[in-house]
Amino acid sequence: MHKTRFFLIRHAIVEPSARAVMYGDMDVSICAISLAQDVAAYRWLATRLPAGARWFTTPLSRTQATAAAIFAAGLPPVGLEVEPRFVEQHLGEWQGMTHEEFTALLTEPPHPFWPHSAGERPPGGESLADVIGRVGPALEDMAEQMPGQDIVIIAHGGSIRAAVAHAMRLDPHQAFQLSVKNLSLTRLERHGADWRVASINEEPPLTVP
Repeated sequence: MHKTRFFLIRHAIVEPSARAVMYGDMDVSICAISLAQDVAAYRWLATRLPAGARWFTTPLSRTQATAAAIFAAGLPPVGLEVEPRFVEQHLGEWQGMTHEEFTALLTEPPHPFWPHSAGERPPGGESLADVIGRVGPALEDMAEQMPGQDIVIIAHGGSIRAAVAHAMRLDPHQAFQLSVKNLSLTRLERHGADWRVASINEEPPLTVP
């Protein structure tokens, strides 16, 4: 039986100006300061990722810059392929709004661990169920096309939650209960027709200064 392994990494933290608004799938830059501060995390990722893997990013520059930082930390660089179905949740008319502005537009109570509910669909945008609906088939397609291979995907918090939700058959509300931190690693495996979650939100060990 083929075991196809997926290594999903959330991109590095973005610039403070972007974090002040609902940026969704806007193409915002990663924080320049964090590139220097997070060297240990990039080195840790370089040691955790398998040699010979196929590498994918989303069309957004923050995922590609994160991949470049991992390569610079010691992992031999490989060619990057783009998989647009792993892009972050599109927030429609909310994108670019401050957190205070969009809160007044909610039609449902927010999730306990997220600023809006899992069922909320912004005007012109996606709900988390919509994200699961595109990420799940992407995972299945890649597993079918690359059986037995290792696949690294630099993606986003929303799309990684969606991937885990697909693998575990979680509903969107449950998916929002998952913590997916910047530069964390989530590992999924497909064994035949079945999915196994090897880890969620792995972070580098704490180091003593």
